[in-house]
Amino acid sequence: MTMDEPRPGVSGPLPVIAPHGDFDEDTLPPLEVRIRETAARHGGLILDAGRITFGDSTFLRLLLTIHQEADLRIANPSPAIARLINLTATDQVLHIHPTVEDAQNT
Repeated sequence: MTMDEPRPGVSGPLPVIAPHGDFDEDTLPPLEVRIRETAARHGGLILDAGRITFGDSTFLRLLLTIHQEADLRIANPSPAIARLINLTATDQVLHIHPTVEDAQNT
């Protein structure tokens, strides 16, 4: 599991976090800290999920919690994350965007 530094969005004020790798109970804590700090500092963030290869229920719980607390926009979900979101019907709750640019322009 690795994470890119938050980077300014393409055309909007929300920062973009682009983690990559697997996120489960053991590997999630560093990403959770980064997401919580960024959301607290900026009121929200865009999660570029294109390079996330696996997310378990703890990852999904983090997304749902942050969604309730801040403006979380999930962009470019990888096939694994799109499947997780669709199977759990959380695509009806979370803000999913096909690209980072689309998420910025919302």
